[in-house]
Amino acid sequence: MDYFNAPGRNHLFVPGPVNIPDQIIRAMNRNNEDYRSPAIPALTKTLLEDVKKIFKTTTGTPFLIPKTGTGAWESALTNTLSPGDRIVSFLIGQFSLLWIDQQQRLNFNVDVVESEWGQGAKLDVLESKIASDTAHTIKAICIVHNETATGVTNNLAKVRQILDSYRHPALFIVDGVSSICALDFRMDEWGVDVAITGSQKALSLPTGIGIVVAGPKAIEASKTAKSLRVFFDWKDYLKFYQLGTYWPYTPSIHLLYGLRAALDLVFEEGLENVIARHNRLGTATRLAVEAWGLKNCTQKEEWHSDTVTAVVVPSYIDSAEIVRRAWKRYNLSLGLGLNKVAGKVFRIGHLGYLNELQLLGCLAGVEMILQDVGYPVKLGNGVAAASAYFKNTIPLIPSRI
Repeated sequence: MDYFNAPGRNHLFVPGPVNIPDQIIRAMNRNNEDYRSPAIPALTKTLLEDVKKIFKTTTGTPFLIPKTGTGAWESALTNTLSPGDRIVSFLIGQFSLLWIDQQQRLNFNVDVVESEWGQGAKLDVLESKIASDTAHTIKAICIVHNETATGVTNNLAKVRQILDSYRHPALFIVDGVSSICALDFRMDEWGVDVAITGSQKALSLPTGIGIVVAGPKAIEASKTAKSLRVFFDWKDYLKFYQLGTYWPYTPSIHLLYGLRAALDLVFEEGLENVIARHNRLGTATRLAVEAWGLKNCTQKEEWHSDTVTAVVVPSYIDSAEIVRRAWKRYNLSLGLGLNKVAGKVFRIGHLGYLNELQLLGCLAGVEMILQDVGYPVKLGNGVAAASAYFKNTIPLIPSRI
């Protein structure tokens, strides 16, 4: 059947893809052009330098590859590792599960450390494995910074501390798809060797660019890694970087112009202000969930995510019905529960180019939906809790002071 538009805008509160700002839409609204002309290499050069800033690295080498986060995973793995290499990888939710599946299908020897969904990575188990690995058979540690399925954020600084305390040379590879440019991420300071993100998350672009940043150690590893790779091969990119043309094949020119606009918006607001804004949005959402009398899927405060909140519903409610009702009646898009938490949680995404009043509209919609499905919430409770918090924390808009 056809789906007719509803009045107003769709309220998009899934944890990616996210709302696209008008500035980015305008930047992408242009004709095709020759990527071999001087204009595109000049644009690309600025993008490569500025992308490093949102990863907080001066030593990393960025690759803007036309793909999703799944392709970015594969690029990170195949350029740095060889078949049979031992990897320690943490299973904490659906997206870490998918990454582990990819690692296994690429013929790596994956040592899986599993946590209950809603908990963070078991870093005590990692320390035990690193301490006993005196022969350095572990070649890489792979971890999802922010597990979108459960709203769990892992402590990357602690991973680096463990590796350093035992002087272990394993590569530190991080999925930052739903964290980079929204949560605190410090590639150089935390000694991350490869980090990835996707254009459709905190950068608020359409899907289509997987951003991979490789540190010096990872670039060196790529020279001897024996995994098969063609489209994702960093060597092809590095060759064209040296030539000053930058692209081994046709890039998505419209997305490059969109990325330029996205980075400009980040720098205009200030990266630290962007991170602080996401913290306000995450905190307000958690306060609303508490006011509704519901539980956060994330089991400890230290793991709370500022980009997505997974809300646990009572056993008599199917969370998928909440998501269906949101879309059918209120033109509100919420995230489904995935895999082990399917039917048990719904997810509120609060990342990207989003402000506090937009989130309050979402929370008001959720309250009406909860009543629709038979949950006894008092309308306004969650909105009031979030509003009271925002009233005391929203700063003046710097450009309007």
